[in-house]
Amino acid sequence: MGQRKGNGPAVRQAVEYDLVELVRLRALLFEDLGGDFFSPASADDDWLDALAVVLKEQLTSDAVRILVVDGDGDGDGDSDSDGDRGLAACGIATIEQRLPGPHLRNGRIGHVIGVVTDPSYRRRGHSRSIMRGLLDWFGEREVARVDLYASVEGEPLYRELGFTHHPDPALYWRP
Repeated sequence: MGQRKGNGPAVRQAVEYDLVELVRLRALLFEDLGGDFFSPASADDDWLDALAVVLKEQLTSDAVRILVVDGDGDGDGDSDSDGDRGLAACGIATIEQRLPGPHLRNGRIGHVIGVVTDPSYRRRGHSRSIMRGLLDWFGEREVARVDLYASVEGEPLYRELGFTHHPDPALYWRP
């Protein structure tokens, strides 16, 4: 059964049975973000197969936490006849061990890789409940800092949870 924090929806750790839905929600995240960077026109669906393989491997990793909220059957009506409700939302987080420094005493950095809610389940507190669960997990592991990239829609929630602008300038390189 899922954990319930306050009056929020029940959150549970993902299991192998959830893989198809996790891939669906992760693909939805990139569709929602849009743009050529997140959804390049040249992309095919091969990445979904690779995603499923990596997610399956990561489900049991101590450095990864994947939390989900089950659908309630009142979403988009796509529940199949055997009662499978699908997932309403998911959130994925990782912990990276870097070298300690004066601003990062133990070198542990958390990353929220993505929180996404199926459109038919939005505005019900699913993302908030998942984020609280992920933040608790980071705290239990004495993570020194948690990083994430926020969509315009998600930024108010993250700020409410205590996230602020990152002090380091960010650049990236693709080989």
